[in-house]
Amino acid sequence: MPSFETAEVTEVLVERPGLQRVDTTAGRAYALTDVIGRVEVGDQVVVNTTAVRLGLGTGGWHVVHWNLSRDRLELPGPGHIMKVRYTSLQADTGAAEEDHDVPTDLAGTPVVVGTLHSQVPIVATAYLRDRPDARVVYVMTDGAGLPMALSELVVGMRRAGVVHGTITAGHAFGGDLEAVSAPSALALAVHALDADLVIVAMGPGVVGTGAALGTTAVEAAAVLDATAALGGDPILCVRASGADQRERHRGVSHHVSTVLDLTRSRVTVAVVAEAVLARDDHDVVVTDPVPISGWLDERDLWITSMGRDVGQDPLFFSSAAAAGVVAARRPGRRRDHG
Repeated sequence: MPSFETAEVTEVLVERPGLQRVDTTAGRAYALTDVIGRVEVGDQVVVNTTAVRLGLGTGGWHVVHWNLSRDRLELPGPGHIMKVRYTSLQADTGAAEEDHDVPTDLAGTPVVVGTLHSQVPIVATAYLRDRPDARVVYVMTDGAGLPMALSELVVGMRRAGVVHGTITAGHAFGGDLEAVSAPSALALAVHALDADLVIVAMGPGVVGTGAALGTTAVEAAAVLDATAALGGDPILCVRASGADQRERHRGVSHHVSTVLDLTRSRVTVAVVAEAVLARDDHDVVVTDPVPISGWLDERDLWITSMGRDVGQDPLFFSSAAAAGVVAARRPGRRRDHG
Protein backbone atom coordinates (compact mmCIF):
# COMPACT_ATOMS: atom_id res chain seq x y z
CA MET A 1 0.00 0.00 0.00
CA PRO A 2 1.20 3.58 -0.57
CA SER A 3 3.10 5.72 1.89
CA PHE A 4 2.94 9.53 1.99
CA GLU A 5 4.78 12.28 3.83
CA THR A 6 4.40 16.04 4.12
CA ALA A 7 7.52 18.02 3.18
CA GLU A 8 8.70 21.49 2.21
CA VAL A 9 10.19 22.30 -1.19
CA THR A 10 13.71 23.63 -0.64
CA GLU A 11 15.03 23.93 -4.20
CA VAL A 12 13.84 23.61 -7.80
CA LEU A 13 16.54 21.53 -9.49
CA VAL A 14 15.24 21.06 -13.06
CA GLU A 15 12.18 22.29 -14.91
CA ARG A 16 10.88 21.42 -18.37
CA PRO A 17 7.42 21.10 -19.91
CA GLY A 18 5.38 18.70 -17.81
CA LEU A 19 8.01 18.08 -15.12
CA GLN A 20 9.80 19.68 -12.20
CA ARG A 21 12.53 17.97 -10.21
CA VAL A 22 12.85 19.45 -6.74
CA ASP A 23 14.59 18.95 -3.43
CA THR A 24 12.43 18.71 -0.31
CA THR A 25 12.90 18.13 3.38
CA ALA A 26 11.89 14.51 2.70
CA GLY A 27 14.38 14.04 -0.15
CA ARG A 28 14.40 14.51 -3.92
CA ALA A 29 11.04 14.45 -5.68
CA TYR A 30 9.50 15.19 -9.05
CA ALA A 31 6.21 16.94 -9.81
CA LEU A 32 4.15 16.23 -12.91
CA THR A 33 3.06 19.80 -13.55
CA ASP A 34 0.41 18.93 -16.13
CA VAL A 35 -1.34 16.91 -13.43
CA ILE A 36 -0.75 18.72 -10.10
CA GLY A 37 0.59 22.10 -11.24
CA ARG A 38 3.90 23.78 -10.45
CA VAL A 39 5.53 23.99 -7.04
CA GLU A 40 7.74 26.73 -5.62
CA VAL A 41 10.45 26.91 -2.96
CA GLY A 42 8.73 27.08 0.41
CA ASP A 43 5.59 25.22 -0.69
CA GLN A 44 4.29 22.51 1.60
CA VAL A 45 3.67 19.36 -0.44
CA VAL A 46 2.53 15.79 0.06
CA VAL A 47 4.97 13.32 -1.48
CA ASN A 48 4.42 9.67 -2.27
CA THR A 49 7.43 7.89 -0.77
CA THR A 50 6.41 4.31 -1.61
CA ALA A 51 8.87 3.52 -4.42
CA VAL A 52 11.89 4.92 -2.58
CA ARG A 53 10.88 3.08 0.59
CA LEU A 54 10.73 -0.18 -1.38
CA GLY A 55 14.00 0.50 -3.20
CA LEU A 56 12.38 0.39 -6.65
CA GLY A 57 13.75 1.83 -9.88
CA THR A 58 12.79 5.47 -9.44
CA GLY A 59 16.39 6.57 -8.91
CA GLY A 60 15.67 7.71 -5.36
CA TRP A 61 12.93 10.20 -6.27
CA HIS A 62 9.66 10.67 -4.42
CA VAL A 63 6.59 11.84 -6.35
CA VAL A 64 4.78 15.05 -5.43
CA HIS A 65 1.16 14.07 -4.91
CA TRP A 66 -0.32 17.47 -4.05
CA ASN A 67 0.73 21.02 -3.24
CA LEU A 68 -0.78 22.02 0.11
CA SER A 69 0.08 25.67 -0.53
CA ARG A 70 -2.85 26.08 -2.94
CA ASP A 71 -6.56 25.74 -2.28
CA ARG A 72 -7.59 24.80 -5.82
CA LEU A 73 -6.17 23.97 -9.23
CA GLU A 74 -7.76 24.15 -12.66
CA LEU A 75 -5.85 22.82 -15.66
CA PRO A 76 -8.45 22.55 -18.44
CA GLY A 77 -7.75 19.76 -20.92
CA PRO A 78 -8.35 19.67 -24.66
CA GLY A 79 -11.07 17.04 -24.78
CA HIS A 80 -13.29 14.58 -22.95
CA ILE A 81 -11.10 11.47 -22.79
CA MET A 82 -9.68 10.85 -19.33
CA LYS A 83 -6.41 9.07 -18.58
CA VAL A 84 -5.40 7.55 -15.24
CA ARG A 85 -9.15 7.12 -14.98
CA TYR A 86 -10.96 6.71 -11.67
CA THR A 87 -7.97 7.74 -9.60
CA SER A 88 -7.50 11.04 -7.77
CA LEU A 89 -5.09 12.10 -10.53
CA GLN A 90 -7.38 11.44 -13.52
CA ALA A 91 -6.93 14.15 -16.14
CA ASP A 92 -8.81 15.18 -19.26
CA THR A 93 -5.92 14.77 -21.66
CA GLY A 94 -8.25 14.39 -24.61
CA ALA A 95 -7.40 12.01 -27.43
CA ALA A 96 -6.49 12.47 -31.06
CA GLU A 97 -9.34 10.14 -32.02
CA GLU A 98 -11.72 12.94 -31.04
CA ASP A 99 -10.29 15.06 -33.87
CA HIS A 100 -8.79 12.59 -36.38
CA ASP A 101 -10.67 10.02 -38.43
CA VAL A 102 -7.66 8.32 -39.99
CA PRO A 103 -7.44 5.22 -42.21
CA THR A 104 -6.73 1.99 -40.38
CA ASP A 105 -4.46 0.55 -43.09
CA LEU A 106 -0.80 0.97 -42.10
CA ALA A 107 0.15 0.57 -45.77
CA GLY A 108 3.15 -1.65 -45.17
CA THR A 109 4.82 0.72 -42.70
CA PRO A 110 7.50 -1.06 -40.64
CA VAL A 111 6.67 -1.14 -36.94
CA VAL A 112 9.47 -2.11 -34.57
CA VAL A 113 8.16 -3.32 -31.23
CA GLY A 114 10.47 -3.33 -28.22
CA THR A 115 10.13 -4.49 -24.64
CA LEU A 116 12.34 -1.85 -23.01
CA HIS A 117 12.27 1.95 -23.19
CA SER A 118 16.04 2.10 -23.73
CA GLN A 119 15.75 0.22 -27.04
CA VAL A 120 13.89 3.09 -28.73
CA PRO A 121 16.76 5.54 -29.46
CA ILE A 122 19.03 2.68 -30.51
CA VAL A 123 16.51 1.43 -33.07
CA ALA A 124 15.84 4.96 -34.34
CA THR A 125 19.54 5.81 -34.70
CA ALA A 126 20.29 2.60 -36.61
CA TYR A 127 17.31 3.08 -38.93
CA LEU A 128 18.21 6.67 -39.78
CA ARG A 129 21.76 5.68 -40.78
CA ASP A 130 20.30 4.13 -43.94
CA ARG A 131 17.25 6.40 -44.25
CA PRO A 132 18.38 9.83 -43.00
CA ASP A 133 15.39 11.68 -44.45
CA ALA A 134 12.77 9.38 -42.97
CA ARG A 135 10.31 10.31 -40.23
CA VAL A 136 10.39 8.25 -37.04
CA VAL A 137 7.46 8.26 -34.61
CA TYR A 138 7.63 6.77 -31.13
CA VAL A 139 4.49 5.25 -29.61
CA MET A 140 4.79 4.93 -25.83
CA THR A 141 2.48 2.35 -24.30
CA ASP A 142 1.20 2.25 -20.73
CA GLY A 143 3.19 -0.87 -19.80
CA ALA A 144 5.51 1.06 -17.48
CA GLY A 145 5.82 4.73 -16.51
CA LEU A 146 2.78 6.69 -17.67
CA PRO A 147 4.10 10.28 -18.02
CA MET A 148 6.22 10.88 -21.11
CA ALA A 149 7.58 14.00 -19.40
CA LEU A 150 9.55 11.69 -17.13
CA SER A 151 11.61 10.26 -19.99
CA GLU A 152 15.11 11.69 -20.31
CA LEU A 153 15.52 9.55 -23.43
CA VAL A 154 12.69 11.32 -25.26
CA VAL A 155 14.31 14.67 -24.48
CA GLY A 156 17.62 13.35 -25.83
CA MET A 157 16.01 11.83 -28.93
CA ARG A 158 14.31 15.09 -29.83
CA ARG A 159 17.54 17.01 -29.35
CA ALA A 160 19.42 14.51 -31.51
CA GLY A 161 16.75 14.53 -34.21
CA VAL A 162 16.13 10.77 -34.14
CA VAL A 163 12.42 11.02 -33.33
CA HIS A 164 10.05 13.33 -35.18
CA GLY A 165 6.83 12.76 -33.25
CA THR A 166 5.47 10.97 -30.21
CA ILE A 167 2.16 9.37 -29.27
CA THR A 168 1.13 8.17 -25.82
CA ALA A 169 -1.29 5.22 -25.88
CA GLY A 170 -3.66 3.83 -23.28
CA HIS A 171 -3.14 5.55 -19.93
CA ALA A 172 0.30 6.87 -20.87
CA PHE A 173 0.13 10.62 -21.43
CA GLY A 174 2.17 13.60 -22.59
CA GLY A 175 2.96 12.76 -26.23
CA ASP A 176 2.43 15.04 -29.20
CA LEU A 177 -0.80 13.08 -29.66
CA GLU A 178 -2.83 11.14 -27.11
CA ALA A 179 -4.33 7.81 -28.22
CA VAL A 180 -6.97 5.67 -26.58
CA SER A 181 -5.31 2.40 -27.63
CA ALA A 182 -2.09 1.07 -29.12
CA PRO A 183 -3.71 0.01 -32.44
CA SER A 184 -5.18 3.48 -32.81
CA ALA A 185 -1.78 4.98 -32.02
CA LEU A 186 -0.27 2.99 -34.90
CA ALA A 187 -2.79 4.42 -37.36
CA LEU A 188 -2.28 7.94 -36.01
CA ALA A 189 1.50 7.58 -36.31
CA VAL A 190 1.23 6.72 -39.99
CA HIS A 191 -1.62 8.95 -41.11
CA ALA A 192 -1.54 11.90 -38.69
CA LEU A 193 2.22 12.16 -38.07
CA ASP A 194 3.36 10.78 -41.47
CA ALA A 195 5.67 8.12 -40.04
CA ASP A 196 8.03 6.10 -42.21
CA LEU A 197 8.96 4.02 -39.15
CA VAL A 198 6.95 3.49 -35.98
CA ILE A 199 8.75 2.33 -32.84
CA VAL A 200 6.54 1.01 -30.06
CA ALA A 201 7.75 0.41 -26.51
CA MET A 202 6.73 1.19 -22.97
CA GLY A 203 8.06 4.14 -21.01
CA PRO A 204 10.79 3.88 -18.37
CA GLY A 205 10.30 1.27 -15.67
CA VAL A 206 9.48 -2.16 -17.11
CA VAL A 207 7.77 -4.41 -14.59
CA GLY A 208 9.22 -7.89 -14.39
CA THR A 209 9.29 -11.00 -12.22
CA GLY A 210 10.86 -14.40 -12.54
CA ALA A 211 7.63 -15.79 -14.00
CA ALA A 212 7.44 -16.08 -17.78
CA LEU A 213 4.18 -14.14 -18.02
CA GLY A 214 4.81 -11.86 -15.06
CA THR A 215 6.15 -8.92 -17.02
CA THR A 216 4.69 -5.99 -18.89
CA ALA A 217 6.99 -6.97 -21.79
CA VAL A 218 4.31 -9.41 -22.97
CA GLU A 219 2.34 -6.42 -24.30
CA ALA A 220 4.63 -6.62 -27.34
CA ALA A 221 2.72 -9.68 -28.62
CA ALA A 222 -0.55 -7.77 -28.90
CA VAL A 223 1.15 -4.84 -30.64
CA LEU A 224 2.83 -7.14 -33.16
CA ASP A 225 -0.49 -8.84 -33.92
CA ALA A 226 -2.26 -5.48 -34.24
CA THR A 227 0.42 -4.30 -36.66
CA ALA A 228 -0.05 -7.35 -38.85
CA ALA A 229 -3.85 -7.09 -38.72
CA LEU A 230 -3.71 -3.43 -39.79
CA GLY A 231 -1.43 -4.10 -42.75
CA GLY A 232 1.84 -3.02 -41.22
CA ASP A 233 5.21 -4.77 -41.22
CA PRO A 234 5.80 -6.10 -37.66
CA ILE A 235 9.40 -6.44 -36.44
CA LEU A 236 10.37 -7.56 -32.95
CA CYS A 237 13.34 -5.83 -31.32
CA VAL A 238 15.23 -8.55 -29.46
CA ARG A 239 16.39 -8.04 -25.89
CA ALA A 240 19.74 -9.74 -25.39
CA SER A 241 22.59 -9.21 -22.95
CA GLY A 242 26.11 -10.39 -22.35
CA ALA A 243 26.36 -8.68 -18.96
CA ASP A 244 23.08 -9.24 -17.10
CA GLN A 245 23.67 -11.24 -13.94
CA ARG A 246 20.24 -12.88 -14.18
CA GLU A 247 20.44 -16.13 -16.11
CA ARG A 248 16.99 -15.61 -17.68
CA HIS A 249 18.27 -12.48 -19.42
CA ARG A 250 21.71 -13.77 -20.47
CA GLY A 251 22.01 -14.12 -24.22
CA VAL A 252 18.53 -13.74 -25.67
CA SER A 253 16.14 -12.83 -22.85
CA HIS A 254 13.39 -15.28 -21.96
CA HIS A 255 10.99 -12.40 -22.66
CA VAL A 256 11.70 -12.82 -26.38
CA SER A 257 10.53 -16.43 -26.44
CA THR A 258 7.49 -15.59 -24.35
CA VAL A 259 6.46 -12.74 -26.65
CA LEU A 260 6.92 -14.87 -29.77
CA ASP A 261 4.96 -17.76 -28.23
CA LEU A 262 2.07 -15.36 -27.58
CA THR A 263 2.17 -13.74 -31.03
CA ARG A 264 -0.34 -15.27 -33.45
CA SER A 265 0.98 -13.51 -36.57
CA ARG A 266 4.18 -14.36 -38.38
CA VAL A 267 6.61 -11.53 -37.68
CA THR A 268 10.20 -10.60 -38.44
CA VAL A 269 12.73 -11.06 -35.65
CA ALA A 270 15.99 -9.15 -36.04
CA VAL A 271 19.07 -10.67 -34.36
CA VAL A 272 22.83 -10.37 -34.49
CA ALA A 273 25.00 -13.42 -34.94
CA GLU A 274 26.05 -13.44 -31.27
CA ALA A 275 22.43 -13.75 -30.14
CA VAL A 276 21.36 -17.22 -31.23
CA LEU A 277 17.63 -17.63 -31.79
CA ALA A 278 16.03 -20.53 -33.63
CA ARG A 279 12.35 -20.22 -34.56
CA ASP A 280 10.50 -21.80 -37.46
CA ASP A 281 7.20 -20.04 -36.69
CA HIS A 282 8.63 -16.55 -37.33
CA ASP A 283 11.10 -15.02 -39.78
CA VAL A 284 14.48 -14.67 -38.07
CA VAL A 285 16.83 -12.27 -39.87
CA VAL A 286 20.48 -12.31 -38.81
CA THR A 287 22.53 -9.14 -39.31
CA ASP A 288 26.25 -8.50 -39.14
CA PRO A 289 27.55 -6.85 -35.95
CA VAL A 290 26.25 -3.29 -35.78
CA PRO A 291 28.73 -0.49 -34.92
CA ILE A 292 26.11 1.29 -32.86
CA SER A 293 28.58 2.89 -30.45
CA GLY A 294 29.97 5.20 -33.12
CA TRP A 295 26.52 5.96 -34.50
CA LEU A 296 25.30 7.03 -31.05
CA ASP A 297 28.40 9.18 -30.60
CA GLU A 298 27.65 10.95 -33.88
CA ARG A 299 24.22 11.90 -32.48
CA ASP A 300 25.66 12.80 -29.06
CA LEU A 301 23.41 10.20 -27.46
CA TRP A 302 24.46 8.49 -24.25
CA ILE A 303 22.16 5.64 -23.29
CA THR A 304 22.16 3.12 -20.49
CA SER A 305 19.98 0.07 -20.00
CA MET A 306 19.76 -1.55 -16.59
CA GLY A 307 22.56 0.85 -15.64
CA ARG A 308 24.93 -0.40 -18.37
CA ASP A 309 26.18 1.60 -21.33
CA VAL A 310 27.26 0.32 -24.74
CA GLY A 311 30.79 -0.45 -23.53
CA GLN A 312 29.50 -2.55 -20.66
CA ASP A 313 26.88 -4.51 -22.60
CA PRO A 314 27.56 -4.26 -26.35
CA LEU A 315 25.27 -7.23 -27.11
CA PHE A 316 22.22 -5.39 -25.81
CA PHE A 317 22.91 -2.35 -27.95
CA SER A 318 23.86 -4.30 -31.07
CA SER A 319 20.74 -6.47 -30.76
CA ALA A 320 18.46 -3.43 -30.51
CA ALA A 321 20.25 -1.74 -33.42
CA ALA A 322 19.68 -4.83 -35.57
CA ALA A 323 15.94 -4.10 -35.56
CA GLY A 324 16.59 -0.62 -36.94
CA VAL A 325 18.92 -1.97 -39.61
CA VAL A 326 16.40 -4.60 -40.69
CA ALA A 327 13.55 -2.05 -40.72
CA ALA A 328 15.56 0.23 -43.01
CA ARG A 329 15.92 -2.61 -45.52
CA ARG A 330 12.20 -3.34 -45.68
CA PRO A 331 10.11 -2.04 -48.60
CA GLY A 332 8.53 0.58 -46.36
CA ARG A 333 5.29 2.48 -46.46
CA ARG A 334 3.18 2.49 -49.61
CA ARG A 335 2.52 6.19 -50.09
CA ASP A 336 -0.25 5.55 -52.60
CA HIS A 337 -2.28 4.06 -49.73
CA GLY A 338 -2.47 7.24 -47.68
